[in-house]
Amino acid sequence: CINTQHNNTSTPAAGVQFGQLNLTIMDAAKVNEAAQRHPNSHGVVYSYGTAGFRTVGEHLNCALYRVGLLAALRSRSKNGAAIGIMVTASHNPIVDNGAKLVDPLGEMLESSWEAHASRLANCPLDQVAAVLQDIASQTGVDWSKSARVLVARDTRPTGVTLVAAVRDGVEACGGRLDDCGILTTPQLHYLVRCVNDPAFGTATEDGYYTKTAAAFAHLFRSSGHTGKISVTVDGANGVGADKLRKLAPLLDSMLDMHIVNAGDNPETDILNEGCGADFVKSHQKAPRNAARGDNERTASLDGDADRVVYSFFHNGVFQLMDGDRIAILAAEFISERVRAAGFDLPMGVVQTAYANGASTKYLTETLKLPVSCAKTGVKHLHHLAQHYDIGVYFEANGHGTVLFSDKAIAVINEAKQKHTDDSPQSRAAADVHAITHLINQTVGDAISDMLLVEIILASKHQTVSQWAAAYSDLPNVLLKVKIQDRNVIETGDAERKCLSPPGLQAAIDAAVAKYPQGRSFVRPSGTEDVVRVYAEAASQHDVDKLAFEVASVVFDMAGGVGARPQPKA
Repeated sequence: CINTQHNNTSTPAAGVQFGQLNLTIMDAAKVNEAAQRHPNSHGVVYSYGTAGFRTVGEHLNCALYRVGLLAALRSRSKNGAAIGIMVTASHNPIVDNGAKLVDPLGEMLESSWEAHASRLANCPLDQVAAVLQDIASQTGVDWSKSARVLVARDTRPTGVTLVAAVRDGVEACGGRLDDCGILTTPQLHYLVRCVNDPAFGTATEDGYYTKTAAAFAHLFRSSGHTGKISVTVDGANGVGADKLRKLAPLLDSMLDMHIVNAGDNPETDILNEGCGADFVKSHQKAPRNAARGDNERTASLDGDADRVVYSFFHNGVFQLMDGDRIAILAAEFISERVRAAGFDLPMGVVQTAYANGASTKYLTETLKLPVSCAKTGVKHLHHLAQHYDIGVYFEANGHGTVLFSDKAIAVINEAKQKHTDDSPQSRAAADVHAITHLINQTVGDAISDMLLVEIILASKHQTVSQWAAAYSDLPNVLLKVKIQDRNVIETGDAERKCLSPPGLQAAIDAAVAKYPQGRSFVRPSGTEDVVRVYAEAASQHDVDKLAFEVASVVFDMAGGVGARPQPKA
């Protein structure tokens, strides 16, 4: 998968050693000269956030050149460790694209570097080298270190030219670029981790499939399931479908995947259109070509295969199994196997304020597991999950994974080596070991998460309806209120409390107190001047009234514009 070839046809500039692929000093002229070929022709103001850079694909050429520069710089700051760049816009429409940087252990870019990315992307053409040098000075970069960058893209048509812009940036900064071609986002995270930490796995696409399939095969044998597992998989007309087809032969005797929305016809099968995890979650309806029989489940991936949700029909009624449900299924199964193995490894689950209150209650009261609440954004959940020896985190949108601390990995590996008999404890220890290999711990991975769900249902001999019956979600509503300036809203306590404007939280509390099992919070949008209002209560009637009351006080106290919120008819 990793292509180590790069373009060395140009004449080496002073200070550039193409054999070692480094710059002993920055060649400012080379950096600025290449920048001229990648102007910001559309006047876009770029902002690097949790999703990286993301906008219309044809408007990203300037930013992607500079992402290449920054990635090479980041690699040097990490003593030459490989850095990843994933060119994707995930669940966005096909006309969009974006880029996310991947740090050496497969994690998201360190948050302190996000501001550097935005600053570099937006600086004037003739200041690119100066800004790059200033960032290098601020971060203590040693220009004598080598730089290595891995890049991959999803199936969007603009990806080809954007990868070329990345290449220009990496090479202008004296770095080595490995073009990994078309991959899922989690596969690139995996490759970056493996390049820097060979013990994690083989740094090839085939290595990803082999590791995943071997772990699934162990858990399948352990489950006692007879016959093949069967599931319909909605590929969002994206990259995930193709990668599942490559994995399928390794799972053929165990898993029958009916892959739909695979993007086989570019004229009619449009990325994320009428299908995929975001469509299913946002519209609360089945994707095109979903399984329709009772208890026939469909797993929906998103466009770059880093999130997954399930859905099914029961007596003709659509039901969604979102990230909260997947987190609980995984947490319950893993905690059972951990206890059976005799491991003393503290375990917890991380949610956001958007998690349904019924799911939190089930985790804390039925499963007796601690729950932490993080700010919205997967990087915040990932960080909190690292506080546990085993941390399970999922956003409701289906993005999540399971993290095992270094201590947990050491304990699990030692037990795997020590307990070689066929006792229940030894079998449980081997199962937990296999789970650490099935799960992609670097980032949420729709493929590995889906396989974990399938093996858990098989092990528990559960149908999807039985999975859904564990608890009933509280009725909930999500509204948007348009205001003059979203910055007047400040939140705390993981976005569950409103700190300003003064008095707004007290008004929300007064509204919530009227309704059994009521809960509501507000948070500003990160991209537009609107406030998102979440509410839940014991009945649909009550939650509709609660959401209207909270939306009304937000409109009155936070500078609402346009039409006032109206009660639901």
